[in-house]
Amino acid sequence: MHLDSQHAASRGPATFVGETVCATCHPREAAAWRGSDHQRAMQPAATETVLGDFANATFTYAGITSTFFERDGKHMVRTDGPDGALHEYEITHTFGVAPLQQYLVAFPDGRHQALEIAWDSRPSRAGGQRWFHLYPDEAITHGDPLHWTGIAENWNAMCADCHSTNVRKAWSAQTQRYATHFAEMSVACEACHGPGTQHVAWAKQPQRGADNGLAIALDERAGVYWTRDATNKPARNRPRTSEREIEMCARCHSRRGLLHEDVVHGQPVSDDYRVALLDDELYYPDGQIKGEVYEYGSFLQSRMFAEGVTCSDCHDPHSQKLRAPDDGVCLQCHAASYADAKHHFHTQGSAGARCVSCHMPATTYMVIDERRDHSLRVPRPDLSVKLGVPNPCNGCHRDRSATWAAATVERWYGHTPAGLQQFAETLSASTRGEPGATQRLAQLAADDSQPAIARATAIDRLRELTPAAYGALRDGLGDASPLVRHASVHALAALEPRSRAGIASLVADPVRSVRFEAAAALAGVPDEQIAPELHALRARATAEYIAAQELNGDRPEGNMGLAALYAAEQDAARAEASLQRALAIDPAYVPAHVNLADLYRATGRDADAEHQLRGALVRVPHHPALLHALGLALVRQHRLTEALEPLRDAARVDRDNPRLGYVYAVALHDAGDRDASVRELESVLERHPYDRDSLTAIIAFLREAGDARRAQTFAARLEAQP
Repeated sequence: MHLDSQHAASRGPATFVGETVCATCHPREAAAWRGSDHQRAMQPAATETVLGDFANATFTYAGITSTFFERDGKHMVRTDGPDGALHEYEITHTFGVAPLQQYLVAFPDGRHQALEIAWDSRPSRAGGQRWFHLYPDEAITHGDPLHWTGIAENWNAMCADCHSTNVRKAWSAQTQRYATHFAEMSVACEACHGPGTQHVAWAKQPQRGADNGLAIALDERAGVYWTRDATNKPARNRPRTSEREIEMCARCHSRRGLLHEDVVHGQPVSDDYRVALLDDELYYPDGQIKGEVYEYGSFLQSRMFAEGVTCSDCHDPHSQKLRAPDDGVCLQCHAASYADAKHHFHTQGSAGARCVSCHMPATTYMVIDERRDHSLRVPRPDLSVKLGVPNPCNGCHRDRSATWAAATVERWYGHTPAGLQQFAETLSASTRGEPGATQRLAQLAADDSQPAIARATAIDRLRELTPAAYGALRDGLGDASPLVRHASVHALAALEPRSRAGIASLVADPVRSVRFEAAAALAGVPDEQIAPELHALRARATAEYIAAQELNGDRPEGNMGLAALYAAEQDAARAEASLQRALAIDPAYVPAHVNLADLYRATGRDADAEHQLRGALVRVPHHPALLHALGLALVRQHRLTEALEPLRDAARVDRDNPRLGYVYAVALHDAGDRDASVRELESVLERHPYDRDSLTAIIAFLREAGDARRAQTFAARLEAQP
């Protein structure tokens, strides 16, 4: 054993020492960190930390007038509580600083809840120095999950992990209480560098070895500089050989779900989190930001990531400031000609001349918080014309059309710039269900020139397991990217149990989220169908899956995950108990209502399924998933006439889901109203012209009615699909 390794082993597990200890040897870094957004991510509420107006200021929302005041040196708010009545609450902590600051309130069960009335900390001249509500266009009141006392605003589960250091949620399912704690309240040194006791011990040695005791070496930029190649494009002097720094930042700067709290610094982010893909509700088809996704998923798409750029190439990791002001941060690597009007075609010094205006357009979240898209793409107004995605040109020139913008860009450059990201039309085709979408998804999945997150998204969307699709999934199981492997396992889980056994080798994957997904996919597959040498690894992966769900047992999703496992293992009692726990946490959580009703159906309890769904519709009226499930429950009870109303209402509420209209049309046909059924299918096909189920049904119904000519029109459309 190496001397350094012997010394490290003798020190035992590393623990956290606190930023004041770090600062004794690293004063420059500590000085840059103090006053940063990381340092002020969460602070005790005090005169020097609270930015909002607590001088008896009032704010009215949804008929409730809240008052902010001070009493006995404490910051207080009088506002509506979980029962809808006005109560006085002490503000215990501040949350964030710019451009807004939120405030936390402690509850007796260990919860901390974030007020949705926030303080706009921008200067008055920018519209700030005021109270505002985070959901101004809604009227959220008590009982709603989005109410400040509800599950969506729970600090312990939703916020703490990224605003403090070494957070342990410490939720107890037995007591239904939290004992959440952290090593430091802020995002401090050890949040990124890992626990420091071994490093401190190393620093105190009279003769220091090579092992400095830190769990992670954030040294990817050491000795790195950028030059320009023969075409004047930036080039790293040596390739980036790891993603340690980027994945360290991604632990918070990404849209993801927590799987594991015992973070080992330096492990892949997918070891502890399930990273979101380019889902339609989060991203536009070309990968531009739509939902609140932070930076990682965008940056993975970028040419910058592909060429070896790291976060700290642009951002100082201690102060969080840019390495240079304005365009200077880009011109660290790019030629000065990119700042010339011959490149950007805007007046020098204008907003349109800034690099970020075209390549990192901003989207506003939380009413006033502008965040820039880190996919660093070239403007593509031509895709706005084709697909309806936004573009930065029309983000400024709102009075002009996308067609104008596309023509202008083509005139400037003599062609339409393509950029690295070449997946927009494929992902759009899959969303719209266009002919050939499956084949295009399979091609994207196999295209190594495209970002791994886009390839993983393509795999995740493969629903028809054609030979090409199955080949893409099989290849994806061995891909270098954990995102692609995870997506491949998830997609193959749709196969019947015997065919899923091929996934079994992934229970030995080095990344936890992949093992986790493999365990879930193998639920219900008998051990005898899996190689004996994998049995113990399968048991370990299943235990990891259960532990992850129990960690998130304070959320309905965690209990839903347990229910899915138990249902696949034919353990209906435990599945039902898990779903009931999910609904106890959030009585308005629709997926749990639907899954519980489906569990009742699977166990021959159709009357209980109907009762469950009717009760859910009282809590969540007019929800299409509940209406659709109720209609199907009535059909199974041979009450077709009664079923028509909820099936119709589901199809009317959610016209974007062709399945709902198709099922309603089939029910109309079965009820003897063929003409109405055909009209419904025609309506569905106006919005979803390539929906295979609807095409197949309308062809059959028209032929049945003797209308061969119209049937042939739809048959030709169906046959045109590969």
